[in-house]
Amino acid sequence: MARLNLWRWGVFGLAGLYFLVPLAASVVFTVDVPGQGLTVDAYTQIVGTGGFGSSLLLSLELALATIAVVLLLMVPAMVALRLGAPKLRPVVEVVCSLPLVVPPIAFVAGIVTVLKWGPEHLSRTPLFQTFVAIQNPDFPVVLVLAYAVMALPFVYRALDAGLRAIDVPTLVEAARSCGASWPQALVQAVLPNLRGALLNASFLTLALVLGEFTVAQLLGFRPFAVWIVNVSGSQAQLSVAVSVMSLLVTWLLLLVLAGFGGRSRTTFRG
Repeated sequence: MARLNLWRWGVFGLAGLYFLVPLAASVVFTVDVPGQGLTVDAYTQIVGTGGFGSSLLLSLELALATIAVVLLLMVPAMVALRLGAPKLRPVVEVVCSLPLVVPPIAFVAGIVTVLKWGPEHLSRTPLFQTFVAIQNPDFPVVLVLAYAVMALPFVYRALDAGLRAIDVPTLVEAARSCGASWPQALVQAVLPNLRGALLNASFLTLALVLGEFTVAQLLGFRPFAVWIVNVSGSQAQLSVAVSVMSLLVTWLLLLVLAGFGGRSRTTFRG
């Protein structure tokens, strides 16, 4: 047992060094300016840098919209799958895993092809305005749709793990026997028992949207990740400082999520 604990702490120590050493090097790079010594100017300049607030706000709006879309799509579908068609689970799993095997470049190429095809062939139909509206730079809906597809593998795994831990048919049957409708059974009986899974799915989607660069860059939009790369071209220390702060905020969200998940209990609301 002592040898096992020693091995476990050794693995944890190596993992900690693997993550902390690059982070520490990044922090040193941002605060140690040759000829000036230690300074935190790189961090104090972040808020005042042009495009910081608008790009961060855009990414947060895209993340919230993506979380809403993907949860509204996946939660009812997976509950219905577990209740009525459990044999289709492998098919749904394969479909939801496809974004992992499709390269982002190919994915973006397909989106660009569709966006070009629409105006060329639908210019005299009402759908033309739809293609224009989803590419609005103030809030590009096309990015929400793309991110929702990219988040499917992570959301599916998180929700599947949560649904495996509870007896969905019994919960729904009990709620229905108490006079609840199908939507009420889902909201009042199933969702409270999926709080941890919903938080995990939301956090993974948030992390994906905040860190995604390829799709947004190739489609010509400028959320937070693209802003960081653009800033790095002329202000290296500032871009690293923003990346460090983003990483710390992500870790903080993960700790908060872990705290909520640890306090979640399987409950039933009749």
